Amino acid sequence: MSRTFRNIKGTFDVLPDASDSDGTHVPATAMWRYVEDVIHDAMAKYGAREIRTPMLEPTELVARGVGELTDIVSKEMFAFQRGDKNYVLRPEITAPVMRAYLQHHLDQSGGVQRLYYIGPCFRAERPQKGRYRQFHQFGLEVIGSDSPVADAETVAAMIDVYAALGVTDTQLRINTLGDESSRPRYADALREYFEPHQEALSETSRERLRSNPLRILDTKVPAERQLLHDAPTLIDFVDEESTEHFAAVQSLLTDIGLKFEVDHFLVRGLDYYTRTAFELESPALGAQSALAGGGRYDLLAREIGSPNPVPAVGFAAGLERLFLAMDSAGVESAGAGGPDVFIVAIGDDAVNRTFQLARSIRQSGSDVTFDLLGRSMKAQMREANRTGARFAAILGKDELDRGVVSIKDLATGDQNDVELSDVASYFTHLPNRT
Repeated sequence: MSRTFRNIKGTFDVLPDASDSDGTHVPATAMWRYVEDVIHDAMAKYGAREIRTPMLEPTELVARGVGELTDIVSKEMFAFQRGDKNYVLRPEITAPVMRAYLQHHLDQSGGVQRLYYIGPCFRAERPQKGRYRQFHQFGLEVIGSDSPVADAETVAAMIDVYAALGVTDTQLRINTLGDESSRPRYADALREYFEPHQEALSETSRERLRSNPLRILDTKVPAERQLLHDAPTLIDFVDEESTEHFAAVQSLLTDIGLKFEVDHFLVRGLDYYTRTAFELESPALGAQSALAGGGRYDLLAREIGSPNPVPAVGFAAGLERLFLAMDSAGVESAGAGGPDVFIVAIGDDAVNRTFQLARSIRQSGSDVTFDLLGRSMKAQMREANRTGARFAAILGKDELDRGVVSIKDLATGDQNDVELSDVASYFTHLPNRT
């Protein structure tokens, strides 16, 4: 018995036209390319250069970099073993970027490295709206500077991407996590506070209380949120130098007019963060409101093998969440478009001439397609309109006898004849799409 294969749950195909997959609206490939182009342009304005790392990384890199006790490492990795080697499909890209920075001695080129990326990541979690087993991240890593200016610039770059794509109804939350001694001391204080309240905690939070108490701060359970009102706050455990650093970041963001909320319960789900942490949210997305987040991770390099710490700060964001925010903001599917020309050929002689004609028009710089099924003129014109072509180039027996092609503007309906020998140059002088 034959069977039809389907994509794995929590993944989706990106098709030439927008589609729906298991209740998820998936934009057309042209929309993805448009958004990616905007990201490339936004990063270029900050002097960032693109980096591409493998989707396959050593398991130990992610475990040591992200943190053994994080949900990602303990529950959500797609990991496997070959011989005596352990591999993982990358669940995030910051640790791989730092690995590449160290491996290829990018610090020796001098100055600060501003590296950005766009690529797929993988997490073995329960699929739901805005959360997938394969998803796409973009982000920026500024490596080599401990200046608060680097923190502020990273936040600004993140917000600029969303603004360029029409997503402006956002909320920025920031916090400081202190130095490497601050989190352990705060974790101890949280354990002491929550111990008498264990019966009021969910099973998940009780597990987090034992392994990583800071993760309780991410709870969405109303009763647990209520408990947080009287919980100790991280700011009381932060060292003086980190406090001064955080004050400088706030001042810099204020200077450029960025509004933010200081949230002393904001912690990031990855263990490598120190000092500045931030998240960007879209209130319109409801429970899955997080769009992007990041912070400073000066200790990550040391965790993955560097003899010395390397100061760094960055952000990461999900493209799927970005599309949800764009849809909520009413942003049109910009960037989608059809070919410049659809050749409508009627009759064997015209069909035989079409291949040569299409090639000459393409060499003039225009996008061309044509029918391959020998359909009627009416059916081909419907196809030309369906593809979103700007023009139909009609070639039949009458046109061949006269040595012309009839060019029809599909937007205005205007139609005129052009000599066959002049068709390529005719399309060369057309204005670009608006």
